[in-house]
Amino acid sequence: MLGDLGTFAIVLKKCRLPEAKQRFLSVVSNALFRVYSYFMHLILPLLASLLFVCGLIVIKRGGAAGVSPVTTLFCTNIAAAVAFSFVWFLGGEAIRWDLWWQPLIIAKLFVFGLAFTFLALERGDVSLATPIFGVKVVFVALLLTVSGEQQLPLQVWLAAALATLGIGLIQWTGKGHRHHVIFTICFALAAAACYATFDVLVQRGAPIWGAGRFLPVVYWIVGVAALLLLPWVDFGPCKKQGVAGLLIAGSLLIAMQAICIVVAVGLFGDAARVNVVYALRGLWGVALAWLAAKIWGGAEAEHTRSTMLLRVVGATILTSAVILAIVAGE
Repeated sequence: MLGDLGTFAIVLKKCRLPEAKQRFLSVVSNALFRVYSYFMHLILPLLASLLFVCGLIVIKRGGAAGVSPVTTLFCTNIAAAVAFSFVWFLGGEAIRWDLWWQPLIIAKLFVFGLAFTFLALERGDVSLATPIFGVKVVFVALLLTVSGEQQLPLQVWLAAALATLGIGLIQWTGKGHRHHVIFTICFALAAAACYATFDVLVQRGAPIWGAGRFLPVVYWIVGVAALLLLPWVDFGPCKKQGVAGLLIAGSLLIAMQAICIVVAVGLFGDAARVNVVYALRGLWGVALAWLAAKIWGGAEAEHTRSTMLLRVVGATILTSAVILAIVAGE
């Protein structure tokens, strides 16, 4: 669609229309282009942040009902492979068989990132793990600097310090279950590192192949990798009432958010700024997880007001850190 709008603007200049009408149509086409760019650049990652948190809340409930992380990982990867098949219609270059290793590496990063995400949820709360995932944007900035694509300004180091402070506040949950908190933070950071590398490599690979070719190939590999998990997949808990629905809904929500964020990065190539909007999931994670726990029950409902307040403050500091990291790159 981006190309169609640009072509339309060029055609307008060649058409022999009255100058006033041509000027009006040119303004309209430019306005449509800006609206479309704004939608893809900001609204898609914002939608992804909400879908991600909702997906984790549903998956957490499924896990409490006995669904294993391996089973959830299998279903989510299959859902993502099917969903990304439709991205093929975005078009692109012919499949680059000489560069087969690019989608293979990126697919592995997605699978490991998702596995670390579900392991973080297995022991910890959604309101604890989700803000930590926001550190991903700082990792993206660091990777872009190490790869020589941009210089690392002082503000990014300040953002890293703020992120550390935010994590410290979030993990300060009072007495008991300290090892669960550390376990969750470590796996959440590992997931953030995997996804940061994933985004940087998608930003590089998508223009070579075209997003409509590169992304489906990546996720078809993800789907094949999911089949290797079949010996450890256990659908036994799904026989309980409502559990199958939780597994399906959670898998679809995670697949949908992946489409939103990955397509945005693949089309625009601006991994850093797209991720700053996506990092708002840290705030949604605390707020929506607490609300869901109040309605359906959950660990967040059992925490003291001071604990949840510390998580809100920590999530806010983390979000400020990632915003600072992006502003520094402008």
